[in-house]
Amino acid sequence: MGPHTMARSDATENSGLDALQYRVWDDMEWEDVTDSIRRKLIHGPRMMIAQVFLDEGAIVPKHAHENEQITYILSGALHFRLGEELEHEVTVRAGEVLYIPANLPHQAVALEDTLDLDVFDPPRADWLDGRDSYFHRTD
Repeated sequence: MGPHTMARSDATENSGLDALQYRVWDDMEWEDVTDSIRRKLIHGPRMMIAQVFLDEGAIVPKHAHENEQITYILSGALHFRLGEELEHEVTVRAGEVLYIPANLPHQAVALEDTLDLDVFDPPRADWLDGRDSYFHRTD
């Protein structure tokens, strides 16, 4: 077995261990989303966690999704605008957390090089199947 493989006995075959994942962030490859945004994803059937690295000045264009989102800034800072007209603003810095309810329009700008940890429920299907084209919009 490799260093990140879990053993499974016949007695635990139906206990959920068949879906168990053990990952090491540092061993995972970054996925280039844009020239200035990269991510790593881990997901199960009902939730997703993502490390997202944004270069200073990177923009996540206005979008909304059915998923609840919790963003925890590990380093750096993101300036969010939220609401139908993006009328609410908040800057989230290292050690701070922002909860974004389902279907709330939002956008973000990296005020400096930023590493965040995003948790989604349910998993972002558009991130998994490549339909996340909003990253490339300029409006």
